[in-house]
Amino acid sequence: MTAAVALHGWIILDKPYGLGSTQAVSAVKRALREAGCAKVKVGHGGTLDPLATGVLPIALGEATKLAGRMLDASKIYDFTIRFGEQTDSLDVEGQVIATSDSRPTRAQVEAVLPRFTGLIEQVPPAFSALKVDGKRAYDLARAGEEVVLATRAVTIHDLCLLPVADGVGLEAVTLSAHVSKGTYIRSLARDIALALGTVGHVTMLRRTKAGPFTLEQAISLDKLAESGKGRSLENICLPLRTALDDIPALALDPEQARLLRHGQFLSGVAVLDGLHLAMLEETPVALVEALSGIVKVERGFNL
Repeated sequence: MTAAVALHGWIILDKPYGLGSTQAVSAVKRALREAGCAKVKVGHGGTLDPLATGVLPIALGEATKLAGRMLDASKIYDFTIRFGEQTDSLDVEGQVIATSDSRPTRAQVEAVLPRFTGLIEQVPPAFSALKVDGKRAYDLARAGEEVVLATRAVTIHDLCLLPVADGVGLEAVTLSAHVSKGTYIRSLARDIALALGTVGHVTMLRRTKAGPFTLEQAISLDKLAESGKGRSLENICLPLRTALDDIPALALDPEQARLLRHGQFLSGVAVLDGLHLAMLEETPVALVEALSGIVKVERGFNL
């Protein structure tokens, strides 16, 4: 009898509207069971709101050790701001709490964007997963309690207006933002609208990139289910190392690989300082930190 295959790597979902990140993880677990794969850990590399769509990296097996790096990675979002109404949740699900008859022109929108580029301060939405006195902010907000969250510093690497027909006053605009971890797009939309002398809320939010992963690599839930039933999940599972494409590889000999797998360090290695992916031929052995020729394990992989 053939042993069940254990998958170690990434399945990149194009998460549909209305699905929570935890539900997406459950869908992958279900596909693994249907495919007859060996049981492995499964986790996601960064929560995506149910109302958001797009790139959701799902880590399998040893790749779950890199989920923290994915949480820290920068991300790119397309989002639409509808002007004239602000909601308590800052998106289409909330109750309207402020209105305005003012509508900006395209030129006004373009002129205000540089103020929201670079290192900025923002107040997260009351409807967020941040904790206040041990309780989730969104639970408090839904219960009608006043939620006061601290301002946080985030980085907007790039912010641009997607094509829009110019008019006297725009009802809505769609922007693309390349942002650091911890950035709340709903807060960014709120603040842009206020800076334009109006109010607004997010009506569309789509993540187009998370770390190295893009929509080109993402698959639908239907494709996931089809691959599970067809027992071909290995065809849609990206290698573990694809999450580390920005990190140089360090080629090991068998003895060096053995030492690192036992948690020991290497010395006298001719390698530049910094993070490296230590490889024995095509097999990832560990994520390592090199300093002055000393190589130490940051994250070891049992492959």
